[in-house]
Amino acid sequence: MERMIDGFARFRREVFPEQREVFEQLAKGQSPHTMFITCADSRVMPEMMFSAQPGELFVYRNIGNIVPPYAQHVSGVVAAVEYAVKVLEVQHIVICGHSDCGAMKALQHPGKLDGMPSVQSWLKHADVAQHVTAEKCAHLHGEDYLRCLTEENVVAQLEHLRTLPAVAVGMARGNLNIHGWIFDIPDAELRAFDGAEGRFIDVPVSGHPVPQASPMARFRIARGHGGLRSPR
Repeated sequence: MERMIDGFARFRREVFPEQREVFEQLAKGQSPHTMFITCADSRVMPEMMFSAQPGELFVYRNIGNIVPPYAQHVSGVVAAVEYAVKVLEVQHIVICGHSDCGAMKALQHPGKLDGMPSVQSWLKHADVAQHVTAEKCAHLHGEDYLRCLTEENVVAQLEHLRTLPAVAVGMARGNLNIHGWIFDIPDAELRAFDGAEGRFIDVPVSGHPVPQASPMARFRIARGHGGLRSPR
């Protein structure tokens, strides 16, 4: 704990003075552009990874970067997503998995969950990924199988995310985009799920658009007319 307090002292001494105006603005409220749902793994640090400033990312972490389907499980993550979309009006939601994920390893080896009934129950929300991987990647083993399972879990959680009413409406309107990413810890590389191609692709550092997992908007709000109109 002493290290944490020392770190806070350094923050107050070196960081806070340079960003005092930022924190004065943030004291009045937040308006993040992106909700970032990722694993509770201590090696994944979204603000550091994306050089984000305070107030830019609305981060939610849990074991396995999971989003339970709507109405199946009332949880903190579902409530947080609803709040992010309805109140904060984020434009993007990212579900980000990572390499060497302990939750995914536990799915590979269920015996690791003995004595942890709560974790075991929580990871039931990754059952779809487990079954798809067993069918799709049965020929793979070890790290290659784990990579496939990690990818399929992100895709499964994206599908769960789309069942949330607030998310479904936001995507249908075209003012909310969802993304599925995988962060590779040892090489600091990022892969993104391309919804159009149905696969993960490497994300260039710059100069290229980031693939999206969002379907095409189905309608847009006609401002000032109180009705709906289809996208052209």
